[in-house]
Amino acid sequence: MKRLFIDLDICNSCKECRVACDYFCHTQNNGIVTLREYATFATICRHCEEAPCVNSCYHNALERALDGHIKRYRMRCTSCKSCSVACPFGIIFEDFIPYLDSRCDFCLGKTGLLPKCIVTCPEKAIEIKEIPQEDLEKNIYFIGEYLAVHTRKWSREDIQLKKKR
Repeated sequence: MKRLFIDLDICNSCKECRVACDYFCHTQNNGIVTLREYATFATICRHCEEAPCVNSCYHNALERALDGHIKRYRMRCTSCKSCSVACPFGIIFEDFIPYLDSRCDFCLGKTGLLPKCIVTCPEKAIEIKEIPQEDLEKNIYFIGEYLAVHTRKWSREDIQLKKKR
């Protein structure tokens, strides 16, 4: 199945994201911000037991989901950035928490030209490619049905193994 593929290692090396978006509802939308946040929370966030980001959010926009992961409720978020400041690992980038929320529809159903995010990414960190399955050895993970991400996934087990060596 063809999926939108983002190489977060490349994407996160940019000082400023210059990617444009084809989202049809409003012109200020930049779906790449939402995808980066979604992928980062799923793969890189430490999901701390005593999560300072959750405790710092006085609007209850962040909470621990039943599966243990931290998730953000966008409709509650006021973009105060207190979670960015509170995160001891610097995982919640300030540009991830915009006041106006953006959406990505993965340009599903679009035919012909490549989506604008692929064409406008100067580092070629975004593409559409056939990825039949996750490849943990190559650090390729599925985030939902239509998004594949390349990044080194953080895990508590990896850290514990390194400490034992």
